[in-house]
Amino acid sequence: MVGPNGAGKTTTIECVEGMRRPDGGEISVLGQSVRRQARALRPRIGVQLQAAALPPRMRVWETLDLYTAFYPRTVDWRVLLERLHLQDKINAPFAKLSGGQKQRLFIALALINDPEIVFLDELTTGLDPHARHAMWDLVREIQGEGKTVFLTTHFMEEAERLCDRVAIVDHGRLVALDKPANLIREHGGDSRVVVSADGDSASDGLANLEGVTRVDRRNGQVVVHGRGARLVARVVMSLAERGCEIHELRTEQPNLEDVFLKLTGRAMRE
Repeated sequence: MVGPNGAGKTTTIECVEGMRRPDGGEISVLGQSVRRQARALRPRIGVQLQAAALPPRMRVWETLDLYTAFYPRTVDWRVLLERLHLQDKINAPFAKLSGGQKQRLFIALALINDPEIVFLDELTTGLDPHARHAMWDLVREIQGEGKTVFLTTHFMEEAERLCDRVAIVDHGRLVALDKPANLIREHGGDSRVVVSADGDSASDGLANLEGVTRVDRRNGQVVVHGRGARLVARVVMSLAERGCEIHELRTEQPNLEDVFLKLTGRAMRE
């Protein structure tokens, strides 16, 4: 589930998890009512919150040992530590863990009851690229075990790479729900050809080419928007015919970020 800041992502996931009472309606998870069957449902789900903390001096093994006592059925937390590459931190206090290590610990706590559905809220916010990609690999492992992962994120690349289906919410309403490829096909818009070429006239005539919908200049480059299998060939041939020397050329395909911006707008939000 993706959406702008304030769209209602965390509110929605907290309602689905049973942590927040909705204003109306009914929510069912795994065939059970979140409101009326909460006690039976909780052992079947795992939750990683957007913002969470533990006592600073509480050690990693103490945390996992404590959480094991909360459930009637659990997995071996020592195996989880090895899987999440935290075995060397078993005696470390929570305050001494890095941001990525804390996130991995919270995932271990979400998996300790061997849940059928795992809720991950803004899993990689604040992590560096290396830690973010490590988290992506972990999510794929969880999916590979046959578990359902409900993920909220504001990273479009994360949603596009990890998710089988993407829900886009805006102002508390669902505006789109489909496979990433289908959303891109329906709402992604034009492909882009970005060219760096000699001469101020490099963009002349490009707007009249078949399949071209718009031509812009961006940081000294010409950006040609359009569709069609021969769009790149037509742009290159047009530049060559006018004697323009091409220094750089690349294509940009529409992606989930284009879909997101089209459906939710580009205005800055607080």
